[in-house]
Amino acid sequence: MSWKEAAEPVLSRMPVVERPAGHVPFRRKLTWTAGILIVYFFLTNINPFGLAVGQGSDFFGQFRSVLAGSSGSLLQVGIGPIVTASIVLQLLGGANLLGLDTENDPRDQVLYQGLQKLLVIIISALTAAPMVFTGSFLPADEAVGSALGIGTFGVQLLIFAQIFVGGILILFMDEIVSKWGVGSGVGLFIIASVSQQIVGGFFSFSALGATGFFASWYGVIVGDVPASLSPFTAEGLQNLLFDPGNILALFTTVFIFGIVVYAESVRVEIPLSHARVKGARGRFPVKLIYASVLPMILVRALQANIQFLGQILSSQWAGMPAFLGQYSDAGQPISGLFYYLNPIQSRGQWMWFLGEIPASVEPWMIAIRLAIDLTFMIVGGAIFAIFWVETTGMGPEATAKQIQNSGMQIPGFRRNPQVVEKVMERYIPQVTVIGGALVGLLAVMANLLGTIGQVSGTGLLLAVSITYKLYEEIAEEQLMEMHPMMRQMFGNE
Repeated sequence: MSWKEAAEPVLSRMPVVERPAGHVPFRRKLTWTAGILIVYFFLTNINPFGLAVGQGSDFFGQFRSVLAGSSGSLLQVGIGPIVTASIVLQLLGGANLLGLDTENDPRDQVLYQGLQKLLVIIISALTAAPMVFTGSFLPADEAVGSALGIGTFGVQLLIFAQIFVGGILILFMDEIVSKWGVGSGVGLFIIASVSQQIVGGFFSFSALGATGFFASWYGVIVGDVPASLSPFTAEGLQNLLFDPGNILALFTTVFIFGIVVYAESVRVEIPLSHARVKGARGRFPVKLIYASVLPMILVRALQANIQFLGQILSSQWAGMPAFLGQYSDAGQPISGLFYYLNPIQSRGQWMWFLGEIPASVEPWMIAIRLAIDLTFMIVGGAIFAIFWVETTGMGPEATAKQIQNSGMQIPGFRRNPQVVEKVMERYIPQVTVIGGALVGLLAVMANLLGTIGQVSGTGLLLAVSITYKLYEEIAEEQLMEMHPMMRQMFGNE
């Protein structure tokens, strides 16, 4: 008996959000999307019952803007389990270990979706457990345990159940948006998380423990700053240039925004003509960032899982060998393997004159750490971009079939899928690798210079790119609403 036959009774019965029977009007899609977004913000502001609020630390920490959710809320795990499950399935699928034909076999499609849900459920439990039961990240309120007569362990079980349910909720919220709304839930949650941080970094007078950008400059304009922080002094100039609400962060934020929008517009357009309708022409765009920046989530999630392992080992293994890593009181690695594998997330981690680097860290250690981060992001970005293109039906073969099925052809070439595929192979693989590597480089650069609201470089890249694609999808939906015949052409009826 194969694993598919053994697992089918379970995987085929996994709960699923039903697909719409026909076309969903654009307004209804917006309603579903807005409704899920409201639920997301609502859940990120609810603390689990029994949690000692204001204590502990964020398990995701510097990766929070990429993995969404909110520390100390019901959505503590964010989209981490969904992303991790995608990494596992993409690696297994890329190595052809699953034996599933998700393109042509409906039965295998059901099994794949069920396997993904099962993995998300398992990973949600495995992610929530160390957060709660180690006591370092989500400490239980002993007073609640005494009042209910269930003790500290009972409260921990209660918190674990709430966090676990939150992880399942975000899974189905993502599925609702993907089937009934606009875009994807994962992308929507990243935009929401990053936008909160950026808006706070601009306007809050206490954003992330420091004044926001406008608050900093308001004090300068009205003269309500100490003499030592005047922009005409060395200390004051450094404060306005390098503190959280600063000029450099504003420059980096605007630069990343502009470069991503520009990269999204750079494309090779392959001309198409309709085989039966004379005069009907079109273009197939192969963008520079062909695989989008979503594969960056997979790369950062892999790095995040490595750091999670280090945090758990350091908190639970008193005799952890020094070569694996030594941690500061703030829970950050300052030496060893986990230090070098920890990506640089802010200016203070490499700019010596800011005075945030521990005395035990030498310049050569920072250079090695940066080189590893660059290699990880550039090479990993290219690899995961290839996986993403192949598993989401964006590769040369799948694209050629889509063009063939739509009735289009490339002028000057025979109307044959194999011929179209050869033309696509001239562009798609190369652009995929270049785009994935470019996004990885931009993410590292943004982290080095810092952004408004202390959003990670990857988080900002994701938010801008996803917003741009969401705009394109909304424009396409509006076009199809105005011209219903186009839905039949693109198979969206």
